[in-house]
Amino acid sequence: MQFTRSGRCRLACVLAMLLPLATPVAWAGVPVKQVQVINTYPHDRDAFTQGLVSIDGVLYEGTGRNGQSSLRKVELGTGTVLQRTQLPSQYFGEGITVLKDRIYQLTWQSHVVLVYDFASFNQVQSFYLPGEGWGLTQDGNRLIVSDGTAYLRFLDPLTLKETGRVQVTEDGVPLDKLNELEYINGEVWANVWYTDFIVRIDPATGKIKSKLDLHGINERKGQDDVLNGIAWDATSKRLFVTGKLWSTLYEIKVKE
Repeated sequence: MQFTRSGRCRLACVLAMLLPLATPVAWAGVPVKQVQVINTYPHDRDAFTQGLVSIDGVLYEGTGRNGQSSLRKVELGTGTVLQRTQLPSQYFGEGITVLKDRIYQLTWQSHVVLVYDFASFNQVQSFYLPGEGWGLTQDGNRLIVSDGTAYLRFLDPLTLKETGRVQVTEDGVPLDKLNELEYINGEVWANVWYTDFIVRIDPATGKIKSKLDLHGINERKGQDDVLNGIAWDATSKRLFVTGKLWSTLYEIKVKE
């Protein structure tokens, strides 16, 4: 059944009159929050951003594409690459995260997770990981991985063995294409591939609690240069976002 906008309004009014006054009308739909741009910073227009982390005002970035994938340490104010290591050309780099003295970097379809020493960027380990690698974050104890499906997988950081998983749902419907991840104040925030939304997920239930509308922050010029990259600096309480092949990194604030 379809209704015009005015028809929906008339239906809502009738329903409201039929319901007891003490009962609030509950409309389906995850709350959508707007954002405010606080500041902008230069970003390498050639960086196919797949993972982003901010620690004490310094950015760590993982980039993708075969033959161009890298792990970088980047100066926030200028976008200057301070440190870099290139991935072998057979690897398509994906999400990254930092846990203790290690940096973890996913690869897309190679089923390999690369592990680096935080200070030197020297590779110290690699692990086999079933499924595709998309986004990566951590909650202080576990690695949290997205693989393009509606599931988040939880991994032991020492062995990368799966210890659990949760299906992400929006109003009860599974939501796939979860891409770059960031763990912020007990929630998993995820870019949704090919959209201008970031979803905020309860990692215990998989339910999306709210989502951020970033339509006003969009540098997309082609098929691939989509929003991708969320970094939360826990020390300064600052939130950064960017996209693949974007020339700008945005510091934003959520309008709660």
